[in-house]
Amino acid sequence: MSDKLTGALSAMDPCAAVSLVGRSAELRVVHSLLATAIDRGSGLMLTGAAGVGKTALLDVAAQRAAEAGFRVLRVTGSQFDRTVSFAGLHQMLQPLSEEIAALPTHQAATLQAVLGLSEGQPVEFIAIASAVHAVLSQTATRARPLALIVDDAAWLDRPSAMVLGIVSRYVRTGSIALLAASRTGDESFLSGTGMATHEIRPLDDTAATALVAERFPALAPRVRRRLVAEARGNPLALLELPSTLDKPQQTERGTLPAVLPLSDRLKRIYCEGVSALPAGTRRLLLLAVLDGSGDLRTLRRAMATPEARPGLCPAERGGLVQVDVETGKLVFRHPLTRSAVMELSTSAERRWAHQVLAEEFPAGSDRRALHLADAAVGPDEHVAVLLHDLAYDTLRRGDAVGAINALLRASELSATGAGKGRRLAEAACLGANITGDLRNVRDLLDNATGADSRATRSLPAAVAAASQLLNGEGDVDTAQRLLVNAIDNDATLRQSDDTMLSEALHTLLRVCFFSGRPDVWRSVDTALSRLHPHAPDPQLPVMRAALGDPAHLALPVLPRLDELTSDLHRETDPTRIVRTSAAGAYVDRLPGSRSSLRRVVDDGRGGGAVTLAIEALFLLANDAYATGQWDDITALTDEGLGWCTTYNYRLQAWPGRFLQGLLAAARGDDETARTVANTLVSWGNPRGLGILRTYSAHVKALSALGDADFGMAYYHLTSVTEAGRLTSPHDLWLLWDFVEAAAHSGHHAEATAHLETIRALGVHQLSPRLAMIADGAAAIADQASVDRDLFERALATPDAECWPFDLARIHLAYGERLRRARASGAARPHLTAALATFERLRASPWTTRAANELRATGLQPRPTNATKARPSPLTPQEWHTAQLAATGLTNKQIAAQLFLSPRTVAAHLRNAYPKLNVTSRAGLRDALTGLAGEVEG
Repeated sequence: MSDKLTGALSAMDPCAAVSLVGRSAELRVVHSLLATAIDRGSGLMLTGAAGVGKTALLDVAAQRAAEAGFRVLRVTGSQFDRTVSFAGLHQMLQPLSEEIAALPTHQAATLQAVLGLSEGQPVEFIAIASAVHAVLSQTATRARPLALIVDDAAWLDRPSAMVLGIVSRYVRTGSIALLAASRTGDESFLSGTGMATHEIRPLDDTAATALVAERFPALAPRVRRRLVAEARGNPLALLELPSTLDKPQQTERGTLPAVLPLSDRLKRIYCEGVSALPAGTRRLLLLAVLDGSGDLRTLRRAMATPEARPGLCPAERGGLVQVDVETGKLVFRHPLTRSAVMELSTSAERRWAHQVLAEEFPAGSDRRALHLADAAVGPDEHVAVLLHDLAYDTLRRGDAVGAINALLRASELSATGAGKGRRLAEAACLGANITGDLRNVRDLLDNATGADSRATRSLPAAVAAASQLLNGEGDVDTAQRLLVNAIDNDATLRQSDDTMLSEALHTLLRVCFFSGRPDVWRSVDTALSRLHPHAPDPQLPVMRAALGDPAHLALPVLPRLDELTSDLHRETDPTRIVRTSAAGAYVDRLPGSRSSLRRVVDDGRGGGAVTLAIEALFLLANDAYATGQWDDITALTDEGLGWCTTYNYRLQAWPGRFLQGLLAAARGDDETARTVANTLVSWGNPRGLGILRTYSAHVKALSALGDADFGMAYYHLTSVTEAGRLTSPHDLWLLWDFVEAAAHSGHHAEATAHLETIRALGVHQLSPRLAMIADGAAAIADQASVDRDLFERALATPDAECWPFDLARIHLAYGERLRRARASGAARPHLTAALATFERLRASPWTTRAANELRATGLQPRPTNATKARPSPLTPQEWHTAQLAATGLTNKQIAAQLFLSPRTVAAHLRNAYPKLNVTSRAGLRDALTGLAGEVEG
């Protein structure tokens, strides 16, 4: 039977089906204790701070012991029963009445007296301990071992503790597992017995975060991080603290208190030590909590005595605080002690402390304003003004949530209805445009109107309402009317401060972009011309040009855009990061914004500016598409779309869906591409969202081009653009598509007109990628000839490999032309290069086109496994140059075949030699053969 028990324990996974997060090591310790106890008894004392999870581990131990065939006895000490003699033994022995009756008469009588079942008096402790040990030994057999689980051992009554202390010394004489738990530092019956101890440590941050996420999945990420930091790995605190927050605070729609409140259970743990302190010490600790810096000099001045340190002695002796020997600052040993100090203070004491601390900071400082706000009892316009200014300083530092909280508190302290209404409207504006929770905007605007009926006619209110209309329902026409009227009514465009005026104009920019109608941009141009040269934000003219009409207006502002982009690594305001990045999207400046955009995404994941994080994700996905990092697109867009659903951003979702549709079209998933394209039109057309119609045409045209259906592609493209006109910013992304579709479908005049416009506007000067595409498009416009100079110039664009899909399409077009011109040998390298890139991108329609063209040259494409193959270290040009060199051809002969110069051929070979680990032509054949095998997988 014991072998069966041992086998059962051996087969049992110590951590399986257990809901204790982060306790795998402790569970293995318990499992080992039970396994050892079968053959020879063993004991273990678990120690740890209150709430660290000792009882939870004992519960699991009892469950596992029972499952393994142990008989389980449980004893729990309590403060209430601590004065009741033998209360602990009574809990343990109650289930053993039958076993007690089978003991020798004197031992049975002893235990019956202990249990109060007879009139006899208990004898000395050694006799009681002997009887207890006898009944436990009789009960515990190898066939059915005994698990004795004792919780809160330090709270057992003294007689029971003494008896169990004696018994614990002899557990090894039977099949008994003794597992007890007690707070660290508490004396218990096991103290001094030599029994092994195991300290239960707080959870690490990873486990703590997982526990909170599992039990409270609705918590906003930033709130979750705050709770994890405050709980310091204490599981009880992690599970109790969320219950002290209301729903808005849990989802970060409400303000989190500076010091978290405690639940009743946590109060019993953390308030006990604080409540025992002298009143003066508690006041000093309250100042320390509200100051937060730990600076003892501040505390000394605030208490108006140079001898402040002795007042901390009771708290230091109680283990609540300590002075860090390195920094000299006061440190609370556990963050929740701060909460206990706050819980035990009165509102009058807290206001006193804030007022005292406010005097420690100079006029105009943020800390002074915050302390004065917390010390205020009723309306105080002076403090409201200070908080209003603080809000925008906070916003410029990138903390939009903090800015809104400051505005809300400023509204509460406003002495007039007009001030209250204006500040609520500004909070609504920032909430709609930056933090991302549209659900609060209407409530804030209603409250603003209740405070001042004129608030709804203010510029901030108009921006908030327009943002809600735009981001929610996509109502661009109503949003535009609201914004234009509010801006026009804003006196001389200087009634509001620069921040609100800037928000209004940036929102109007977004309205114009999504409308997709060139005439709508006149409203922005009118406002900017009236402001010139004193625009409230230097980004506005840049965004108007580079985002609104890059083909016609971007060239003059590119130096300023490049300057703004190069400074993004130092920028702390996520609003400016996203707006600068968006301005650079159509002119290929996104690579310079990547790291900054990722910071914005991280901020959004942490509960910061969610609206901006959504835009940042989609801008990163745009960049991933252009630069061939296609496997990243789905993850980026899925995350952004998830936030759009959570925060009810309906319009904001469509750029993400467009990118998913574009990826589907490029990879031949025609059903998904068609569904996305049709949905874009069905949602966008009734709302006048021209950009969604353009997105839809782009997706449909790309699908058609992949299948070489050039007539259908031309049909889709001409539904949103016109030959020889670049009226939409998105037309820059359709240059190649339009010329290819027109040239292949017999619309030669239209292709030529488009190219003339491209040349006249200087599109090639906007970015190297656009220069490459412009040269490539010019090369394919005339179907009757092969313009090798234009093709070669396009392929020689610096860093052309950075845009693999565009580059591969140019290689494909060049190869097609060369093959049709009966230059099959020259076509093969280009077709092979295109095929390799399309396979890596899993662009299956283009893979098929390139493979078919390659076969038509008489060369069978090499079989590849794009998902498993190791990428070649050589570029396509290096590969084909090395292949020809391996056959014995000279540089001049290779140059003639590949339409390159001998110098270029020599450069390709110099690059290829070290990559192949060879030093001359002699080793090329073997190296290329081995590499081909590896690449083919």
